[in-house]
Amino acid sequence: MTKLKLSDIRDDKPVKLSIELPAQTHRDLAAYAELLGQESGQTLQPAKLVAPMLERFMRTDRGFAKLRKERRSASPRS
Repeated sequence: MTKLKLSDIRDDKPVKLSIELPAQTHRDLAAYAELLGQESGQTLQPAKLVAPMLERFMRTDRGFAKLRKERRSASPRS
């Protein structure tokens, strides 16, 4: 069976963010939620996937990690 990149969805205190998605992206997100729900045995709302997907994207983006590290090392420490 194919393994999805997301696994468990943590229940953190959220910060409300309003976004607009292209219709196809929303359909894909809904399909992903359905597949992940079948795999985990839970009912998942597509909106609950946005944060973990963004989190994983940023965590695995090497360019972002490099620039973030450079910025942190360049900032003065107190």
